[in-house]
Amino acid sequence: MTPSTTVRSPLRLYGRDDELATLEKLLALLRRGDGGALVLAAPPGLGRTALLRAAAEAHRDRGPVLYATAAPAERAVPCSGLGALLGVGPAGASPAAPHTGITPAALARRLREFADGGPLLVCVDDAHAWDAASRAALAFAARGPGTGSRIAFLLSVADGTAFAGLPTLHLAPLDEGAASVLLDRLTAGTEGLDPVVRAEILREAGGNPGLLAGISGRLTPDQLAGRTPLPWPLTGGEAVLAAHAEGIDDLPDRTRTLLLLAAAAQEHEPEGAGADALLLLRAGTRGGLPRAFLDRALSDGTGTGGMLQRAGSRVHFGHRLAARAVLHHAPWARRSAAHELLATLLTESGDRSGPDDVPARDVPGLPDAPDARTARITAATPALPLAALVQRACAASGPDAALAAGLEAAAVAPFAHAARSAALARAALLSSGPALRAARFAAAAEQARLAGDPPLARSLLARTGPRTADTAPAPVDSATTPDVPATDPAPGLAPYVHGMLALRSGPVADAHEILLAAAALLAPHDHRRALDALLGAAEAAWAAGDALGYLDALKRLARTPAGEGLEHYRAGMSAVLEGRTAEGHIRLRRCLALAGDPGDPAALLRAGVAALALGDITAACRAGTRALAAVRTAGPEALLPQALEHLAYAELRAGRHAGARAHALEGLHAARRTGQPNSSARLHAVLALAASVEGPAEVCAAHEEAALSGAGPHGLVQAATLATWARARADLAAGRPGQAAARLAPLVKAGPGRGHFATRMLAVPCWVEAAVLSGREPAESRELHAAVDEFASWAARAADPGAPAQLARCRALLASASEADAQYAEALAHHERAGGDFEQARTRLLYGQWLRRRRRTREARGPLRDALVGFQRCSARVWADRAAGELRAAGEPAGAGTGPAGDPLAMLTPQQQRIARCVAEGATNREVALRLSLSPRTVDHHLRNVFAALAIRSRTELARLLSP
Repeated sequence: MTPSTTVRSPLRLYGRDDELATLEKLLALLRRGDGGALVLAAPPGLGRTALLRAAAEAHRDRGPVLYATAAPAERAVPCSGLGALLGVGPAGASPAAPHTGITPAALARRLREFADGGPLLVCVDDAHAWDAASRAALAFAARGPGTGSRIAFLLSVADGTAFAGLPTLHLAPLDEGAASVLLDRLTAGTEGLDPVVRAEILREAGGNPGLLAGISGRLTPDQLAGRTPLPWPLTGGEAVLAAHAEGIDDLPDRTRTLLLLAAAAQEHEPEGAGADALLLLRAGTRGGLPRAFLDRALSDGTGTGGMLQRAGSRVHFGHRLAARAVLHHAPWARRSAAHELLATLLTESGDRSGPDDVPARDVPGLPDAPDARTARITAATPALPLAALVQRACAASGPDAALAAGLEAAAVAPFAHAARSAALARAALLSSGPALRAARFAAAAEQARLAGDPPLARSLLARTGPRTADTAPAPVDSATTPDVPATDPAPGLAPYVHGMLALRSGPVADAHEILLAAAALLAPHDHRRALDALLGAAEAAWAAGDALGYLDALKRLARTPAGEGLEHYRAGMSAVLEGRTAEGHIRLRRCLALAGDPGDPAALLRAGVAALALGDITAACRAGTRALAAVRTAGPEALLPQALEHLAYAELRAGRHAGARAHALEGLHAARRTGQPNSSARLHAVLALAASVEGPAEVCAAHEEAALSGAGPHGLVQAATLATWARARADLAAGRPGQAAARLAPLVKAGPGRGHFATRMLAVPCWVEAAVLSGREPAESRELHAAVDEFASWAARAADPGAPAQLARCRALLASASEADAQYAEALAHHERAGGDFEQARTRLLYGQWLRRRRRTREARGPLRDALVGFQRCSARVWADRAAGELRAAGEPAGAGTGPAGDPLAMLTPQQQRIARCVAEGATNREVALRLSLSPRTVDHHLRNVFAALAIRSRTELARLLSP
C-alpha cells in the first residue's frame, strides 16, 4: 500500500466535464457540512485515478485529505488497506500503530478524529484490491456519512460489485471528439499526425485514455507521420492489459485454462463475435477439464470470475480488452499450446463433432505445441480449414513463409470477406520481407473493405507504409530469401483500396485522382482491379458532377481489356454524354441484354444505370431488384448500400414512392453500419425526394439538411442537386412557389452553383412552375423560355418517358390564354401514354388552377377531382391536401369540403378557410394572392369577413386560434 499523502496537481482531463461536475457537487456538499460517498467504477485505463486525484487536489486547500492506493501484493494481509489509509494522518499527524483488528465502528471514529471538525475527504484508489476486512470496514464507514457529517468518501474500483449499495458513477470511454483532442495533446511537438495513423490509434484505443497515452508514446515520429508502417499489433498498452489481468493468477488452474482457450478461440473470428461455445467445450474436454465445470462455465460463466458471458451459441468476455489481457498475461508456451489445440480441433471438425474425450498431453491443462516443421507442412495442406490455419499462425513464434503462403492461398471464396481479411493479416505478420508484408496487409485491407469494415481496412493500410518511389524496398536476392520478392508483388493495391474507401467516405475528387493513379499501377499485372479502379474513378467523377472527368475515366477503360457487357456500357455512356444519342442507346440496350449473370451485382447495377439512360424505368427497377438479391445472397456487404440506393432511385422515377422510401431507409442503416457517409448523403437525398411527395414537409427538410451536410464537404454534387430539388418540390406542395423558385434557380441556370449535369434537367419543370406561380418578372420570362428550350433539347435525347408531358406542361404555363388549353391537353395526352400517377396529377392540378383562375369553375372541377384521386393513389398526402383545397375553392359540393370536428374554421367558406390558414402561417396578403391565384384586393375582402365571422381583430389572434 502507498501511504496517505497530499496528491499533486493532475493533468488536464478531457471529455470528463460531467464527471468533474459530479465530483464538484460532492465536494460542495462536504464543505457545507454534508458528507457523502461516491464510487467511481471503470475498467483500467479510463481515468478513474486521474479523477480521484483531481478531486483530492481541488479539496486540498479546503480541508484535510486522506489518500491511499491499493497494492495487490498485500491483498492477503488482513487490514493492510486500513493500515495504509490510517498510517499517516492529515497535515503531518504522527504515525499510528498497525490496525490489525480495527472494527468498522472504530474506523469511523478514527476518521472523525482525523477530520478534527474540518471537512475530510477520504480517497481510496483501486479499493476493490483491498483485503476483505478493510473493504468491509470501508464500506460500513462510507454508508454512515450524510447530513451533518463532515466526511466524504471517494473510492475508485474496477467494477461496482465490491461496494454495492453505495452511489456509483460508471465511467464510459471517451467520445471520439475528446479522444481526438487528447491524442493531439499527447502528440504535440511531433512533425504531424497522419490521418490514417490517427484513425488507427483512436480505433485501437477505443476511447481508453490509458491506451491512447501508451500507444502514442510508443510510436516513432516517422510512424506518427505515416512515413513508416505501423507495427501490428500496436504496442504500448501493456500496463492497461496487465491491470485487466490482475487477479487471473488467483483463479484456479482450470479457470485460467478455459479463459486462455476462450481468448485464443476469438483470434480466428470477426471482431466482437466471441468464441464458439461448442469449440470451447471440445477444447476444454480435450485439455482435461471436468465436464461439469465446462457445462457451468460455458452456460452462465459460473466459476470464471465473472469474465465470461454466454450469448446464444457464442461465448464473450465481459470487456473488450479482457481477451487480449488474458493472452498477453499467459506464458508463451501455454498460449502457443492453446492455439495448436484449437487448430487441431478445427482441422478435425470436418469429420467429427461434439465433445472429444481424447486425453490431454504433457503440459497440465493443455497439449504441447508440435514440432514447428510439422506445423509448416500441415499448414501448407490445402485441405486445412482457414480457421485452423489462423490458429496455427497465432502459434507461430516468428516469420514462416510456408504457413503465410498457405494462409494466402486459402483466403478465397467461399470464406467470408471478414475471415479472409483476418487470414491475410496473419499471413502478413508471418512474412519476413517488407514488400510482401505490405502487399498482404493491403490485400487484407481490401477484404475488410468488402466486409463493410472501413475502420479495420484503414488500420491494415496503415501497416503498408507509404507507396512512393523513394520508399521502395531495396532489391534482394529472391533465391536466398524466398519470402522476399525482388519487387513489390502488388503495386497499386494499397492506393486502390485507399481510393475505394475515399469513394464511399471521403471527398470524391480525391477518390477520382487516387483511383486513376491506382489503375495505372495495376494495369500491367491485375486487369480486374484496374478495371474496378477506373469504374470507381468514373463513379467518383459522376458523383462530383464532373462530366469531363467521367468521360476521361471511360476513355481509359477502352485501353483495358474488358468483357462485352462492360464495353457496351462504356461506349454507350460515352456516346450519350458526347451527344451521339442514337449510337449510345444501341450500345446501352446491348449492355442491358447481356446483364444476365445473377452472381455479378456490379454488372446488374451498371445495367440499371443503362436502363435509366434509356428511359426504361421498368428495366431499371428490375435490374436494381436483381442486384439487391445478388448482394443479399453472396455479398459483398460493402455493396449493399449502393444496391439499395440504385433500386430506391429507380422506384422514385417509376412513381413507387413508398417502396423507394422503404429501400432508402434500409440503405441508410446499411451505410451507417458499414461506414459509408457518402452513400448516406445520397440516400438522404432519395428520402427527401420521397418525402416531397408523401410529406410531411418537416421530414423532407430534415433529410435535405442531412444530405447537404454530407454532400458539401465531400463534393457530392448529384446528392446536393437531388436534395435541393426535393426541398423545392415540398415548398411547391405547401403553396410556397417563391421559395421553391429561389432554391431551384441556381441549379438550372448557368453559373458556379449549377446542378449536376445528369439530373439538373429533372428540376426544370418544377422551376418553371414555381416561377410562374410566384409571379415572374419580365426579365425572368426570357430565362424561363431559355430553360424550357434546353429542356426540350434534353427531352429529345434522353428518352425519358415522362419528359414530353412535362415539356408540354412547361409550355402551357408560359403560353398565352388562347394557347394554354391546347398545351395542357397535349400534356395530359402524353401522360396517358407514359403513365405515372404523380406527374399526371400535378398537370391536372395546374390545369384546374388555370381554369379556376379564368372563372371557368365548373370546368376546373373535373381536372381537380382527377388530381385529388391521382395524389391519393400514390400517397402524396400534402399534394392531395392542396388539390382538395383547390377543389373546395372551385365549389365542389361533396367530400372534400367538410373539416374535422371542432375545427374553428368550420363556419367559413372553403375559400375563406384557405386564406385564413395561409395568413395564420405568416403569409402577407400579396403572398396569399400569389399562392391561391387571387388578387390582393380579393384576399383583403375575404380576410375582413374571416375576422368578423371569428370575432377576432388581428392576424396574431388568428394564428393563436389555429395553433395546435
